[in-house]
Amino acid sequence: MNNRAVKSQAGKSQAGKSRAEKHSARKHRAGKHRAAILLATWGGCGYFPTGQGTVASIVAAGVAYGAVEGLGLAPAWFGLAAALLWVPSVWSAGLAAEHFGRHDPPQVVVDEVLGQWIAVVAVARGEWLSWLAALVLFRFFDIAKPWPIRKLEALPGGVGVVADDAAAGVCAMIVLVGLHYFSLV
Repeated sequence: MNNRAVKSQAGKSQAGKSRAEKHSARKHRAGKHRAAILLATWGGCGYFPTGQGTVASIVAAGVAYGAVEGLGLAPAWFGLAAALLWVPSVWSAGLAAEHFGRHDPPQVVVDEVLGQWIAVVAVARGEWLSWLAALVLFRFFDIAKPWPIRKLEALPGGVGVVADDAAAGVCAMIVLVGLHYFSLV
């Protein structure tokens, strides 16, 4: 075998190895992205044709309602659930943003779930109007994004995707507490 043939054979071997390594890395990334996408889209709610954030908020409020009214859990448990969901939400939102090629893609709705669960901390058990107020207030603050909520969107990666919705949930919760205090709901 001449020198040229040896180089050609070595190049093919290296190219094959390189492709295999690339395939393995791509396969690993796809698995990591698959879990992140599943969480970020909240099991597929983010693929709803329109109003993905509202759909996810309704689902999140429905889960909370079922747990509080049906199982007797205190609404405060959803504050803990939101806190526990923070790190996985930031991770999945960051990877999903990479996957969809946008900073805050509409398919990413785990942030709405987290924000909605913060808002329901202040609901009054057995009061459907309180639950409705928590949903409407959260959606209002999430969509309107008054200062300083809008500034939080500019944070890098998944933190920016999730932080503004968490702040919207806190604002909704505060207003809901005020509405309860003045017996308006």
